[in-house]
Amino acid sequence: VARKLKKLGVEVMLDTKAKSWEDKGDRAVLTVELKDGKTATIDTDKILMSIGRRPNSENLGLDVAGVTMDKRGFVVADDHQRTNVAGIYAIGDLIGGMMLAHKATKEGEVVAEVIAGHKAAFDVRTIPAVVFTDPEIATTGLTEDEAKEKGHTKLKIGKFPFAALGRALSVNDTDGFVKVIGDAKTGELLGVHIVGNGASDLISECALAIEMGAVVDDLRLTIHPHPTLSEAIMEAAAVALGEAIHVINR
Repeated sequence: VARKLKKLGVEVMLDTKAKSWEDKGDRAVLTVELKDGKTATIDTDKILMSIGRRPNSENLGLDVAGVTMDKRGFVVADDHQRTNVAGIYAIGDLIGGMMLAHKATKEGEVVAEVIAGHKAAFDVRTIPAVVFTDPEIATTGLTEDEAKEKGHTKLKIGKFPFAALGRALSVNDTDGFVKVIGDAKTGELLGVHIVGNGASDLISECALAIEMGAVVDDLRLTIHPHPTLSEAIMEAAAVALGEAIHVINR
């Protein structure tokens, strides 16, 4: 994504902290602290502040009802979306976690089923997430660092570039890759990360594989139609296993 932005003339400043800003009428001046500790100013048309979200839980009367909230204002709910007060349920951004519409939708379905008397709980192994940039970024499951933190000390990692993919070449859109992460001992598929055209559509297959407890070899053995972007998933799995035929095994 950074490479694409640079091609478009955008300057990407990493390890830089915004310190203050000044309103100059039709202009805005931002003061930043650079990696070396020095300060610099950026003269710009607009400043977009995007530093996270907080729950909109104020003025809902939750404190009056006795609903438990954490110190950040998120409502505390269990796997059935129940709060500590009988008959009051909570879903979505209000309870924290991954703040995604599709997560909230699933939680809402759980609430409806629980109220209807069915056995239901929010019990998922992974939730796919997408950043709709150009190229797109999609991820599901664990990153390398997260996998190691959870005790997967030895990993099998495969990365397949879209530049080696027939469909990407035919549509002249070769930016990006598919990265597959698996446990080296058990073969369990732990995470898949995709950057590139169509990443938002490709990631669902990977989420399903993780939910079903697939191993990396399951992705490799599943025949994908050619020429398609989805082949990159199969190819990345082959790289992870050292069985690639369209890129060099390392």
